[in-house]
Amino acid sequence: MPALVLLGAQWGDEGKGKATDLLGGSVDYVVRYQGGNNAGHTVVVGDQKYALHLLPSGILSPGCTPVIGNGVVVDPAVLLSELSGLNERGVDTSKLLLSGNAHLITPYHTTVDKVTERFLGSRKIGTTGRGIGPTYADKINRVGIRVQDLYDESILTQKVEAALDFKNQILAKLYNRRAIEAGAIVEELLTYAEQIKPYVADTTLILNNAIDEGKVVLFEGGQGTLLDVDHGTYPFVTSSNPTAGGACTGAGVGPTKISRVIGILKAYTTRVGAGPFPTELFDKDGEALRTIGGERGVTTGRDRRCGWFDAVIARYATRVNGLTDFFLTKLDVLTGWEQIPVCVAYEIDGKRVEELPYSQSDFHHAKPIYEMLPGWSEDITKAKTFSDLPKNAQAYVKALEEMSGAPISAIGVGPGRTETIEINSFLS
Repeated sequence: MPALVLLGAQWGDEGKGKATDLLGGSVDYVVRYQGGNNAGHTVVVGDQKYALHLLPSGILSPGCTPVIGNGVVVDPAVLLSELSGLNERGVDTSKLLLSGNAHLITPYHTTVDKVTERFLGSRKIGTTGRGIGPTYADKINRVGIRVQDLYDESILTQKVEAALDFKNQILAKLYNRRAIEAGAIVEELLTYAEQIKPYVADTTLILNNAIDEGKVVLFEGGQGTLLDVDHGTYPFVTSSNPTAGGACTGAGVGPTKISRVIGILKAYTTRVGAGPFPTELFDKDGEALRTIGGERGVTTGRDRRCGWFDAVIARYATRVNGLTDFFLTKLDVLTGWEQIPVCVAYEIDGKRVEELPYSQSDFHHAKPIYEMLPGWSEDITKAKTFSDLPKNAQAYVKALEEMSGAPISAIGVGPGRTETIEINSFLS
């Protein structure tokens, strides 16, 4: 049976939670491999809606083991709060596994994140202010705090003191903020140690053994391809690698063990935060997409910027991830338009460009070149097979598939768990 990577093929918020949850009943492990509680997934189960920020979506699937990998940065307070909220709603969270090598978000990381964004003013990146970037920075600078450090107070104290030696200088001298006392941070972190200890494990060993035993393992990216720190619209990106390669480093599984890479595509395009967005709409169509699609960030609560489908981005996602399949979501949101524009290329300095430009300056100046596709007015939320869709909806899906460079194997026609058309099984 396969090991699969499931990731966003745009700027995030494509509906990965629904796709992961749909597959969760058929897989043994669902693994978050990067990001932190800056991500957000909405999963609808029956008449219940769940907003997940840090936990893998598979936690809602009985029989599935959810895993937080070493590539994730974890705010222990958020983790415990999210677990508590699910427990209160009758969800069994006891099977969760947390990598001992995952890095911890501390109160000083969130403080640095927030004051830095305020200091940048109009040049701000648009972070969620949850300490994600500063935690990854500490990880790379080798002054980070890992989950396993909670169980050696001496090492924990040394690491916190070392990290704050520099940060307090910045906070006091640059931002005019009061210095943070290391002892208070250590004391707070230690209060979480026993509460999360039952979940801590050598997840790399467990996952590799599971794959070797023929178990189905699903790796779930937290954000979209265009937010990847290496392959996204830098610097308006996250601080980790949600692309397919990040699954290997963020979970400790070699690339030869990955058998399928599934990209989640929204039938239009959205993004949250600052940065270039060629197909962004500022008119009534953009507002209609936002309203009908319920386009508000699960984690941030911010309205998402909305635009038409961008096939250039989809082709790019296919290339950098090695996508084998697409899961197209929110097709139902487009019901009612007589014609639907699709961006097939860009105009940059008077030239037609059909691939994503590597130059940030070029991408900032890219103007979309649209092809108009006929729309449909029929309700598609009850469609169970591809042939149930109106002819124009079928043509729209086929056009997107051809432009994007990988087969569309599933289509979301509504927010519910069952409102999905499966064309090709991801587990075959």
